[in-house]
Amino acid sequence: MASGRSLSSKSSPLRLLWELMRGFRGTYARAIGALFVFTAINYVVPLVASATIDFVLSQEPDEGRLTSGVIALMGGAEFVRERLWFPAVLMVLLTLVAGVFAYFKSRFAAQASDGIARRLKDRLYDHLQRLPAKYHDRAETGDLIQRCTSDVETLRLALSSQVVEVSNSLLLLLTALPLMIMLDGRMAAISFVLIVPIILFGYIYVGRVKHLFKEVAEAEGQVTRVVQENLTGLRVVRAFARQDFEISKFAEPNQLYRDRSLRLLRLMAWYWSISDLVVLIQQGLVLFSGAYFIATGSLTVGTLFAFLMFLNMLLWPVRQMGRTLTELGKSVVALTRMGEILSEPEESSQRSCREGIMTGTDHAIVVEGRIAVADLVFGYGEDETELKGVSFEVDPGQTLAIVGPSGSGKSTIMSLLLRLYDYESGSIQFDGRELTELDRQWVRSQFSVVMQEPFLYSKTIGENIRLSRDGAADDDVTEAARLADIHDTIASFGEGYATQIGERGVTLSGGQRQRVALARALLQDTPVLLLDDALSAVDAETEATILEALRSRHGRRTTLVIAHRLSTLAHADKIIVLEGGRIIQEGTHAELVEAEGLYRRLWKIQTALENELANPAES
Repeated sequence: MASGRSLSSKSSPLRLLWELMRGFRGTYARAIGALFVFTAINYVVPLVASATIDFVLSQEPDEGRLTSGVIALMGGAEFVRERLWFPAVLMVLLTLVAGVFAYFKSRFAAQASDGIARRLKDRLYDHLQRLPAKYHDRAETGDLIQRCTSDVETLRLALSSQVVEVSNSLLLLLTALPLMIMLDGRMAAISFVLIVPIILFGYIYVGRVKHLFKEVAEAEGQVTRVVQENLTGLRVVRAFARQDFEISKFAEPNQLYRDRSLRLLRLMAWYWSISDLVVLIQQGLVLFSGAYFIATGSLTVGTLFAFLMFLNMLLWPVRQMGRTLTELGKSVVALTRMGEILSEPEESSQRSCREGIMTGTDHAIVVEGRIAVADLVFGYGEDETELKGVSFEVDPGQTLAIVGPSGSGKSTIMSLLLRLYDYESGSIQFDGRELTELDRQWVRSQFSVVMQEPFLYSKTIGENIRLSRDGAADDDVTEAARLADIHDTIASFGEGYATQIGERGVTLSGGQRQRVALARALLQDTPVLLLDDALSAVDAETEATILEALRSRHGRRTTLVIAHRLSTLAHADKIIVLEGGRIIQEGTHAELVEAEGLYRRLWKIQTALENELANPAES
């Protein structure tokens, strides 16, 4: 998706909806057309019954009323009087035809709403993949899930039924009034005495509950967030016996969601109760007024029957107007929440890219993997500075190791190289070109990465390794697994590379997960390899085997390694030591061990610990 697909922050929900309806507007038009025919037929049926009662059964004189035309269309009063079955059959047939158009009305509306919901989900998911890392740093996963699932479903339900219901209500009002006036002006006035108050009451009701929709949605998002966090960290919860704490933590947002939902339901109960009372009063007024007019001889029984049928048809959608507006209010809130995501600018829209290699279109360019960092300054927040003037160079095929205490900026450098974030000042050049001028996707395609906490999908082991290179041959997958020293372990599993692993690779050990992630990175075979403490969970012997395999490929790719175990860095061409966001030492392993400083102190501490563990009897 191009960056232009991001919406302006000022885009209204209706504008977003209109855009999403592109391609489905004709389907909605067909639904409205079917609704129009359905409504027209429903009004004809009471007229047939009214005409039959007045001119056939009661033998009222033809005074040019509306129903006299209906009798004429049926063949005249004498024709119908001799064939009383004809009006009954006609009403049944008309009702069946109306049912067919009601089916098409619902079908077309459902097709359009389902298509829009699918498009919206795809668009949200696609957009979330392209949002910058800073957005995901501050966003809550549970709330995002809520917006992409429950909010989309709220909108789908509104589009499938409520939009059509609004059209139905408006059509009934516009059609019923002239028909009723043509039948009897007095009864028409009486029939509409309480219609306007019902509509006003529904409008006021929606204004009262509109803010509650957002509060309920936000509360539900909090519930989703807590559940998602608990399920993700279930092993940690059980390891520390924190089940009771987690249960109590869930109780608070769940209680808040229940309280807000109950408040909304109470207001809805008030609306339904009052609107039911008003509807019954309106029906009573028409019935008693009609009986009085019949008694005085100024109204026919058939006309009263038609008014009662019309009123019953009219009052239900009018009464439903409050509920319809309620659901539409909920959908507007849901659409606004989704629009907030879609209005966020995508990564590719933050910087303009140049042509050729800078957009990744020139595939003939040979990438060497040279990295030059100069006076690099970066901070995640306005008041935080993670890196303070960092400078170093890595020639093609060299291995650079980065060492330092936690929080010194090691992983931040990796994130900047991948353009997960952009630096405020300084320079990072990749093969002599400024990194921020290169296309993000192209830059990332030149790096193979093993993160500090490797993420595996709930797929087979082979599929997880192939994620870095679709369609890779089995021999290439096996070779990458051998280099990562995980092939023999995989082969020992019952189904080998077809072994299904659990969510986040939970069925594998920490070391196995890291080696599978390393195999995935090696299979990609890019000019630069980034290892962010990628061997921290493997034992020393396995680590030595992996490093020996990587050394055998020395010179084939530029490698940046972050590690806390200094023994893994002896083979590096260059080592930089970070502290407080600054480089305080630089050199080879041999040079740094001999020089006074942080690296030497760390080396002595780790060497002493290793000796103590190797010879516990001497300690």
